[in-house]
Amino acid sequence: MKDKIIKDKLIILGAGIMQGPAIKIAKELGIYTIVLDGSSNAPCIPMADQFEQIDLKEKEEIETFARSVQGSCSRLGIMTAGTDFSASVAWTAQRLGLPGIPYEAALNASDKSRMRACFKKASLPSPDFYTITSEDPFDHIPLPFPVVIKPVDNMGGRGCRRVNTIEEFADAAKDAIKYSRSGRAIVESFMDGHEFSVDAIVCHDEIIICGLADRHIFFPPYFIEMGHTMPTVIEEEKQQTILETFRAGVRALGIAGKNNTGAAKGDIKLTADGPMIGEIAARLSGGFMSGWTYPYSSGVQPIRAAILAAIGKTPDNLVPVKKWTCAERAFISIPGTVKTITGMEQAENQNNVKDLFLRIKEGVKVSFPENNVSKCGNIIACAPDRAAAMNAAESAARLILIKLDHKDPETAEFLKFTPHRKIENKVYTFPPDAFELPEYLKEALSLFPDNQQPLSTNKNSPQVAHTSNKLDYSIRPFPEFTSSELTDYMGRTIEESLEAVRLLTGFTLPITIKNAENKILGKSFWAALIRGGYQGAVYYIENLEINEKAKSKHN
Repeated sequence: MKDKIIKDKLIILGAGIMQGPAIKIAKELGIYTIVLDGSSNAPCIPMADQFEQIDLKEKEEIETFARSVQGSCSRLGIMTAGTDFSASVAWTAQRLGLPGIPYEAALNASDKSRMRACFKKASLPSPDFYTITSEDPFDHIPLPFPVVIKPVDNMGGRGCRRVNTIEEFADAAKDAIKYSRSGRAIVESFMDGHEFSVDAIVCHDEIIICGLADRHIFFPPYFIEMGHTMPTVIEEEKQQTILETFRAGVRALGIAGKNNTGAAKGDIKLTADGPMIGEIAARLSGGFMSGWTYPYSSGVQPIRAAILAAIGKTPDNLVPVKKWTCAERAFISIPGTVKTITGMEQAENQNNVKDLFLRIKEGVKVSFPENNVSKCGNIIACAPDRAAAMNAAESAARLILIKLDHKDPETAEFLKFTPHRKIENKVYTFPPDAFELPEYLKEALSLFPDNQQPLSTNKNSPQVAHTSNKLDYSIRPFPEFTSSELTDYMGRTIEESLEAVRLLTGFTLPITIKNAENKILGKSFWAALIRGGYQGAVYYIENLEINEKAKSKHN
């Protein structure tokens, strides 16, 4: 008896969170869904009809597997979303005669050196560049500073940073080359301007825009996206110039063409001289945009359209049916080891919050992000009103509190070490202080007294630490700081940060010196809070508590 022929099958490269919507939508369309991933632990494997463990960069192996599937269905497609492997998709599609784009076009969109060369040939606005390997000298570069250096063939901002001096260049180059699969990095002139992300479906010569979002980039010299908001609110005329530049870039790479079907994702900067192309990939975006924020804000599912295109059907339903605002925001941590994570249920239950994605768990190491894959998680909120969506995402992200293990010395090292870099005329700290102090507050902190014993010694008072065998503390007032409107890098106010410290330590921590019955925390406490936010202050108090108990026991 012959094997049953299934009408449509779809091979999806990747079984991570970013591929979850593609797997779900393909199943809803009645398509037999096969996922390929190099890891047998990829989170979305159970969603698919079939899983094959294949390294996604092994295009010949993927081709061989696809050939073995092709005879068991009337229609086969192959696609990806949110991965770096559009070239593997294009190779397989071209070799098997499946819908897609030419392999050479996918290489143009996967290799940043080839990409820049295509843009230059087409006279499109794109920065000057050159390519390096580990064999090249790092003591001279032919471009004026500042420059940006990044791997030619990676995503998520890995190994990407701004370089301002020749002294910084060698370390940045080695880091970028380390993240490159081919051992090459690209050095580009720095583009100054606000950044936007664009998604599109490509159907032959037509490029159908599926969202234009504001990207929120922080923490120089790195480019950390702390979220995006969709749709953008820039003027319509500027939107059109951005989209015209993007479309021209898609054509210059060869993604659009008479017989081509697929998708494109672009990062465009709006500089003082107009739009300039950051990069364009031959796939839909991997930063929640194509799978979540654009569908929530517009009612359109670009991934559904990409799936239809991949199996040879005409994409449809690409006209927005609503215009809401969707905001995605990340939450991050200072370096250390995660001890507890609290506030998730409260965050998820906030009005207008749609999704919470947690990338960490108890016991794992965390660090301050130097790329877009080392963040702790993301919140997505959606509302008819832009301010409501943004406020919901940001306030929910602030509710999630990550307590670090007091035994991890990396946290202590972070709290005492403050490296500086000069960018143009401004000195930056990286990783940055949670609260960026103006000079007058830095001076006030330097003159601040440190911890001291309570002024009162009334041992009959119930607040005296040792009467209940439990330590407690008061905080010396620092009104110059607490009365300011400073917020940390997550937007927490000083009072919100102190409340987080009280919640995680269990101490009441009154800010008082008059009639204080507890040990009074001074400069070291405030310095830990300023440097590491609530996490730094909690870490400081827990270690202080242990030391105090050990001292008391010894005495």
